[in-house]
Amino acid sequence: MAPSKKPAAKGDNKSKDKGKGSTSKEDNTGASKLKAATAINTRHILCEKHSKKEDALTKLRDGGKFDDVAREFSEDKARQGGSLGWKVRGSLDAAYEKAAYDLEPSTTGNPKYVEVKSQHGYHIIMVEGRR
Repeated sequence: MAPSKKPAAKGDNKSKDKGKGSTSKEDNTGASKLKAATAINTRHILCEKHSKKEDALTKLRDGGKFDDVAREFSEDKARQGGSLGWKVRGSLDAAYEKAAYDLEPSTTGNPKYVEVKSQHGYHIIMVEGRR
């Protein structure tokens, strides 16, 4: 019986590791109060060069409105303040989509944003709504 307990103990350690991982997932969803969504209303600032993305981030950190910064810096949909509109799951680049669905909604005047690199370039993403 002693040998079977040792592998079980190792398995328990693995379970504990998994538990820690699942706890962090629960913390992410529970703490941010995000409900599961099938679509998000998203805006982004797309820059081909890292330095341009950093300039846009500086402007946002200095209090710039997200849509104004998008019009100035984004290389995609700039005329619409970076708005991509409502997008359903599976319709966006995988890296972009994962980051966007994990982000809580905010306003252009006080944006909560995240940075992502995709095949299209460097994105600064914000979400305006979820459904």
